[in-house]
Amino acid sequence: MTPEQTPESLVQRKQLRARQRIIEAADELFALHGYDAVSVSDIAARAEVGRTTFFRYFGDKTEVVFAKEQAVLDAIAVAGADDKVGAAGDCREAVEQLRPIVLGVCAQVTEDLDTYERHTDLVEKHLELRAREALKTQQLASDLSEVLRKRGTSQATAVLAAQIALACYETGRRRARTAADLVSESRAAFDEVLTLGRG
Repeated sequence: MTPEQTPESLVQRKQLRARQRIIEAADELFALHGYDAVSVSDIAARAEVGRTTFFRYFGDKTEVVFAKEQAVLDAIAVAGADDKVGAAGDCREAVEQLRPIVLGVCAQVTEDLDTYERHTDLVEKHLELRAREALKTQQLASDLSEVLRKRGTSQATAVLAAQIALACYETGRRRARTAADLVSESRAAFDEVLTLGRG
């Protein structure tokens, strides 16, 4: 690292810490008081940052609830960059290609089981958050489709396979009795889908 790079990296580290403090403060406050009772000012005060700093990172308090989603989308992009995987010849093969990516997402979001369960519970209780989650979910499908398209899979196949993979993820979420079951239930959903029509 050169001396010229050091100030930038220090600034970036400070920014990341401030953003993380905001996320943690919001999570704590939502757990204590509920989503509706917490304001942006409350979150900023708990994180020991100003409102201006809060709005540098988040447009509103709803965005904080989904702050970790970007890490998931980034992980999909990284997984999709595997240039050893070519175009899928059909929908079944495309779903097979997406399976490890989606299961990786499941593992990532449940690394901290308590945080995952608090997030799920919070979203379920608020219509506004469920609507935002639906948008985020479609972004996930779009990103999965793009992974396949970059590998040379046809648009029609990529879109269908991404929606099927997303359905496996959603099925896993609904079947999972606890957060710890998300990966296994999603894997089981993929197994069921990929055996349809066989036999």
